[in-house]
Amino acid sequence: MRRILVVGIGAGDPAHVTLQAVAALRRADVLFELRREATELTVLRREICAAHDVGAVVVPIDEPRRDRAADDYAGAVSEWRDRRADVWEGAIETTLGEDGVGAFLAWGDPSLYDSTIAVLDEIRDRGRVGFATEVIPGVSSLHALTARHGIALNRVAGAVQITTGRRLAERGLPEGVPDVAVMLDGRCAFTTVTEPGVEIFWGAYLGSPEELLIAGPLAEVADEIVRVRAQARERRGWVMDTYLLRRAVQ
Repeated sequence: MRRILVVGIGAGDPAHVTLQAVAALRRADVLFELRREATELTVLRREICAAHDVGAVVVPIDEPRRDRAADDYAGAVSEWRDRRADVWEGAIETTLGEDGVGAFLAWGDPSLYDSTIAVLDEIRDRGRVGFATEVIPGVSSLHALTARHGIALNRVAGAVQITTGRRLAERGLPEGVPDVAVMLDGRCAFTTVTEPGVEIFWGAYLGSPEELLIAGPLAEVADEIVRVRAQARERRGWVMDTYLLRRAVQ
């Protein structure tokens, strides 16, 4: 049976790639290269593979675009995943033999706010192309963020919640949670938080030479983060960032 590896390659630093991930990538006959607008990310993936002597055949897959302006967010994501499944299924079927090993490279950790596993599950559920899936964990952006700021994600006896920028903007900080990690925030939802005493630990391009870090009381550094983020996006055409919001201990 075909085997598909979903390999976490870290937040951007080639040194984030674990020994387990390197061994998995070297087992692969084919690397499925997902191509999106940010071509710099494609180059970085190739550099990571080259740094670890991964010599598999590269099969490019042009990723469908998602309608980011749709009113029905969940519906738009579902439709986008269906189209991704269509093109991925075709690539797997036409380029990977019945006993071949293919690999998808996932930024950070493939089990944390990444849809690679879900899309592969959809393909397998269709029943037209058979394969087994193996997931190799990676260093997530949250690991990289807290490490670079020199803090732990949690505090003694305190809960941690991971949410999205969209939910933060719509619902605010969740009650009773001292530490909130925010992923997928393209609109600086932290600017909607007015609760006093909140700190922010923000990072962009984590693990890369262009890494950006800002931390401090949210009320004091929010405008700086917005400015720095906008400048970085203008300069590079894309930005990947995440942050931790930390309430004061009562």
